[in-house]
Amino acid sequence: MEQFYLEIPTIERKNEIIDYINEFVSYDSDINGIGYLDKILEGYTFEEALEGCLNMENAEYAKKLGRCQSKTFLLIRKKDNKVIGTINVRWNLPKDMKWLCSNIGYGIRPTERRKGYNKINLYLGLLEARKLGLNKVMLVCDFDNLGSSKTIEALGGKLEKTEIDPYDGMLTNVYWLEVDETINNYKEVFKNNIYI
Repeated sequence: MEQFYLEIPTIERKNEIIDYINEFVSYDSDINGIGYLDKILEGYTFEEALEGCLNMENAEYAKKLGRCQSKTFLLIRKKDNKVIGTINVRWNLPKDMKWLCSNIGYGIRPTERRKGYNKINLYLGLLEARKLGLNKVMLVCDFDNLGSSKTIEALGGKLEKTEIDPYDGMLTNVYWLEVDETINNYKEVFKNNIYI
C-alpha cells in the first residue's frame, strides 16, 4: 500500500518543484493547486516564488496581490520521496472576486495520473482545511474536467450548479463538501495511504 503525506514547500525541494512544474509545461497541461509557485513561469526566481507562496497565509500580503489567504502543500510519496502533486487550501474568500474561486485547488503531475492519488491528495487537503476552521468547502472545476469531477464526487462532493466562470468564460462545475462528514466517511478508506 503506497503512503503519502503533505509537506510545506521549502528551498530544499527547489529542483524537485521546478521539475514538477516543468513536467506540466512539457505535457501542455494546466497547473492547479500550486499557489504562487507557478510565478517561476513568469520570470520570478524560485526563491521569489517560494517567498510569495509562504507569505500567502498573511491576510494583508494576499489582499495586496488581489488573492485570498492560502496555504500550499506538496503531496509526497513516501516510498521514493517524490513530489507527486500539490494542493492549495484557501480561506477568507472575497465576495467580490471576478471569478469562481474555490477553497481548494489540487493537481497531480501528468505522469502519475489515473492512479487514484488525487483522492488521497484531496482527503489530506480536507484535513488541513479542518485545521484552518473550515467546515464546508467549495470546489470548482471546468465542466469537461472529468478527472477532477470524479475526484470531488468520489469524496462526497455535491454539485450545486454549473455556470460560466466570468473570469475565463469556461463552463464550470461548483461543488460543496462538508469537511467533517467527508473526513469521517473516508477515514477507513484512506487510513493505510496516509503517512504520519
